[in-house]
Amino acid sequence: MPESPVTARRASGILLHPTSLPGPGIGGVGEEAHRFVDWLRAAGQSLWQVLPLVPPDESGSPYNGLSAMAGNTLLLSPALLADDGLLEADEVPCPDGLPGDCLELREVARWKDRLLRRAHGAYRAGWAPALRRAFAGYRDAQGDWLRDYALFRALREHHGGAPWTEWDAPLRRRDPAALARAAADLEDEVERHAFGQFLFDRQWGALRAYARAAGVRLMGDVPIFVAHDSADVWAHPELFELDGDGRPTVVSGVPPDYFSATGQRWGNPLYRWDEMARTGYRWWTERFRRTLEHVDLARIDHFRGFEAYWEVPAEEPTALRGEWRPGPGEALFAAVERELGPLPLVAEDLGIITPEVEALREALGFPGMRVLQFGYGDADPASPHRPENHPRNAVAYTGTHDNDTALGWWRTAPEAARAALGGDGGDVHWRMIERALASPAAVAILPLQDVLGLGSEARMNTPGTVEGNWEWRFREGDLTPELAGRLRELTRASGRA
Repeated sequence: MPESPVTARRASGILLHPTSLPGPGIGGVGEEAHRFVDWLRAAGQSLWQVLPLVPPDESGSPYNGLSAMAGNTLLLSPALLADDGLLEADEVPCPDGLPGDCLELREVARWKDRLLRRAHGAYRAGWAPALRRAFAGYRDAQGDWLRDYALFRALREHHGGAPWTEWDAPLRRRDPAALARAAADLEDEVERHAFGQFLFDRQWGALRAYARAAGVRLMGDVPIFVAHDSADVWAHPELFELDGDGRPTVVSGVPPDYFSATGQRWGNPLYRWDEMARTGYRWWTERFRRTLEHVDLARIDHFRGFEAYWEVPAEEPTALRGEWRPGPGEALFAAVERELGPLPLVAEDLGIITPEVEALREALGFPGMRVLQFGYGDADPASPHRPENHPRNAVAYTGTHDNDTALGWWRTAPEAARAALGGDGGDVHWRMIERALASPAAVAILPLQDVLGLGSEARMNTPGTVEGNWEWRFREGDLTPELAGRLRELTRASGRA
């Protein structure tokens, strides 16, 4: 089994999406993110794991983004736009009415859209002339995906936010003449969306450099599937299982599991793996290349789907009536590695894992995931999620973004789980943190909610639901020097500092 660059040394870090940072209206990549890197360093942490950085859908889900390649411009820092000469100082403050502890996506989206329009208008008017050469170079370097994405977003706006399957037939079917007319008619809007991506990469790149200088690596997240209403599916319909009108014939999901008795019908279109293979998995190579422009390593969501995936007929309301279908297996990753070299990836191998999935992960050398909540929620002391059973080539979590917080989980956990952890529950989050850090797994990741000792009100996502997810934010002042000191001492004691 090849050595993974992820687990070359013992390390630990924090799971926190940038939207959960404090800041005006929404967390972002400006001062609040740089302060968080400072706190990570003070706490002895060398990893910062984020969720997908893509532009989310209207529900805020980063796992159902409008593009697998683009960045989320809601994370742009108004202060950094002003520093670049694209905004006046009085345009930076957040509008009144946006709460500090919960993300109000619609209000934030309207505000950030106004700022981006203002910044682009200033650029068109001749402000920030130093950016002109850099923006032109960016459009050339990123053109393969950027042209399609910027036109997709401009057309989506032009159609009032309607999905691409409801556009006029020539645009749905990507008639070259219709696309050329649209690009000319919407030239300003197309450039604005390309400019937004340039600004996102500029600000995120500065944050990544700051983190690297502080000894903190960034860890990203690659969902296996993409949204149907996305630039990816519109631009490459031949790579997906679609009918003549562009609608999915089969969709993604998982059979009944820990999270749902009827399974989860995710609804993403499924790939035509035969067509992907015919192109040498070019789309996947470019997707991983783009991801690794933003982060140092990444988690592959739903890794088991690369060995076999659950195919659900599109007309089915739940995921109960599906069937397993073979995935691309090792061939996909071999093709990507030929282009990009050894891949610093973590396999999310949770759920129904077969020996075949384990064999694929081991052949690739990717570390898997171990979740303490699953280990202590299982009465079996041989559970692979119990820390004493963790292998070295793994990443140990107290919980993931899909789990309740440690304290919230404890409050409804069976008595056997409580007995295995001991104590009265008041400091259960620290007991789980200590055990995750002491795990033989080379890497340990702690959701910030567990470090803060928060309950279910701070849960990031509840699988199978739409409302109330992706909204949690921590408050200014939560990350104290005392908290950093306690975590630093535990990290040192576990050999991870």
